[in-house]
Formats: sequence, C-alpha cells, structure tokens
Amino acid sequence: MPPEHATGRHTAASTDALRTLLRSLCDRHGVPVESRARLVLSVLTVARPCLDDGGTATLTASVVMPAGAVADPVRDAIAEPAADPDGDPAEPRPLLVVGLRPCTDMPVPADTELPLPAVTGEDGDLVWRLPLPGPPARDGTGPDDRGGPEEAELRAVLARSDVLDRDQRALKHELAETNRGVLAMYVQLEERDEQLRRAHAVIFRELEDALRPPPPSVDGVELAVHYAPAGVDTPVGGDLYDWLVLPDGTVHITIVDAVGHGVTSTRTALAVAHTVRTLALEGHPLPELVGHAARTLARITPAHMATVLLARFCPRTGLLQLANGSHPPALITDAAGIGDFARIRGRGIGFPSPGSAEVESRTLRPGDLALLYTDGLTESRKDLDEGERRLLAATRRHAAMDTARLPASIVEEMHTEVLHQDDTLLLALRYTGPPA
Repeated sequence: MPPEHATGRHTAASTDALRTLLRSLCDRHGVPVESRARLVLSVLTVARPCLDDGGTATLTASVVMPAGAVADPVRDAIAEPAADPDGDPAEPRPLLVVGLRPCTDMPVPADTELPLPAVTGEDGDLVWRLPLPGPPARDGTGPDDRGGPEEAELRAVLARSDVLDRDQRALKHELAETNRGVLAMYVQLEERDEQLRRAHAVIFRELEDALRPPPPSVDGVELAVHYAPAGVDTPVGGDLYDWLVLPDGTVHITIVDAVGHGVTSTRTALAVAHTVRTLALEGHPLPELVGHAARTLARITPAHMATVLLARFCPRTGLLQLANGSHPPALITDAAGIGDFARIRGRGIGFPSPGSAEVESRTLRPGDLALLYTDGLTESRKDLDEGERRLLAATRRHAAMDTARLPASIVEEMHTEVLHQDDTLLLALRYTGPPA
C-alpha cells in the first residue's frame, strides 16, 4: 500500500463553509488556483442539494505518495506530468485525495457534468485526485489570493481563457491560410480541368469529323445527317454511316449499328463500313453485299457484330434500292410526310446466316424523302411500335423543313423523353428531281 498522510475528516453545514474548507485544503497543499477552482465548483455542485435541505457535507482529505509512476487518467486530465530541467520525466508527484460522502438519495452528476471529473471509491464516496505541483504553503494562504480567493480563481480562469483565445486565433489564422491554399489549388484544378475539357472537345470533334464524312454533292439529291451520342462522356459510339458516289453515278449509303458502346463499338462499325465500301467499289451487287461483307470480316475478326442497312439511289431514274441485315427499316414518305416503312428480312454481321434475304425497290418522285436511322431513334422509350408511330408523326410535322435541318429537328422531338439511352443516327435523303 502506498504511504498516506491523513489530513482528517471535516464537516460543513453550508456552501460557504464547504467552499472555505476546500480552499483552505488546496492552499495548504499548494494546489494551483485553476485546479482549486475546478475542485470547489465540482464538490459544491454535488453537495449543494444536500446543504440546501439542511444537511451536512462530510469531506475527507489525504495526501497520497504513489509507489510508482502509475498512469492516472483523472490526474492526467488535470495537468501534465512535471519534468526536470533536462527534460526527463520527474518522479511521481504526491496527490491530494479529496473525498465527499454524499447524502442519502443525493443525485450525483455524471463525470461529464463536473468541471473536475470524480471517481467512486470503494465506500461509495466521490473521490477527486489532484497532483501537487510543489511544496505546500506554510501560512495557509495561496500566493495567488491577492484580493481574495474568488478574484484569484477568476484571474486563473481569465488567464486560461486568454490562452485559449490566443490559441483559437492562431488556429483560425492557420485555418485561413490553409483555406486560401486549398482555394488556390481548387482554382488551379478547375482551370486545368477546363483546359482538359477544351482539349477533349477538340479531339472529339476531330475524331467525329474523321469518322463521319461530309455528304457528297450530287445533282438531284439533298443529303443530311444528325448524330446524337448516348451521353456527353461518350461522344463516339457504334452508330456510323458512310456515303459515296459509285462510278455509275449511283449514291451508295451504309448505316451501321455495332453491338456495344464506346470506342470498341466504333472500331467494329468502322471495320464494317470500310469493308462494305471496298466491296461496293469493287462492283459487288447490292443483294450480295451484306453477306459478302460478313464472310470477309469473319475471316479477320470473327467477334464483330453489327446490324447494317444499305441504300442505293439513282438520281437519273429516282430508283431507291434497300438491303437489310437485322437493322430497323427505312421510312419512305412523300413530300407531305405520308409514307410507310420498308421492312426487309435479313441478318447482320456476326449473326447466323448473315445477308439480306431480299432487296426492296422504290421509285421516288421529286420531293419524296427516305429516312435511314438506328434503333436509338425509335426505341428511346422502350417501345418499338410506339416509336415508329411517333417517327411517322414527327416526319409529317417536319416534312416541309429544309433538308439540312430536318434530321436534327426530328431527333430533338423524338428525344423529348428518353427512357433508354443509346446512340442515335438519322440520315435523310430527299429527291429533288432528275439532274439536268
């Protein structure tokens, strides 16, 4: 057992007497004024209900010399351990142990409600342990009691408050400096992001220009196209088109919708479009073109899968021929927008038994319109039949519009509500009459 020096048992019948007793004990043993103020306030908080009811408070006090440097969370919460001039930890300091025997049924506040936490002893007393930083005063008065103990405790509290205020100002200054640095970094990151966005936009535009050739100039035919990506972060996808004029003056158009999204599907669509272009320029007939392209690609990259719609139009005669490989049907209308879909059986690239089962032939009159598109146009609301009806209605409303603006206007109307995000391509061919 550690040696103890009892200082006795005391009783107090009023808060003033208890306050005087506590201050006397603390001053006698050299307890710092701030710790003394916390102890007095904590003991009075517990004992006041009993004293106000006419009872008495029983106080015990003793000085304990710890046998070794044992960690004490209550003591450590009051003050840091002292150190010698060389910076080494000092020997364990004596503790002033103050105990208060609560009255019967006296409510005891929780530790968090007391300025100085207490522990419950084995006999039920509330116990406070205060480290003694120096030798006790001999005259029974503390060195900081000029003007009375209340003023001394107030000065200690104000001094502590001043220290905390200075620390708070220093922390606010550091925080303000940190915030300014973070703000400057954020501004730099925003500027860098904006530069990257502009650079990406330029790259995407150049890539789109490279992937989407401008319409050929052909007498008697007006051509226009509009492409809408599935999202702003995916400006390229698997919907692609190609158009060219064959040596006999026929306009050849290829619409491709590769399975998948992003750059991978773009690569597939490019491979299909270039293969079809090569075979068309070699003179392969339209009915065989889808199947021949599928067999050619299967020898190179068997994993390619895409739907294909092919169109050939002769401006001299107005003859439009269509071949289909699993692709949505073309819409053929007159100048007023009245027409129907050219439904052709066939299987696409990468499908079993690929090729167009037949060729649809239509003779267009001046003013007639052919719309070739991908499924993102008619399936945006997850209902193909409803999408085709809306496309017919939109075409009638916009039929008189200039051909160059027609595809974008129809896509905008069709996409007022999108339940299924997908790339969308719409190509318009309007016959203006035989060339002179």
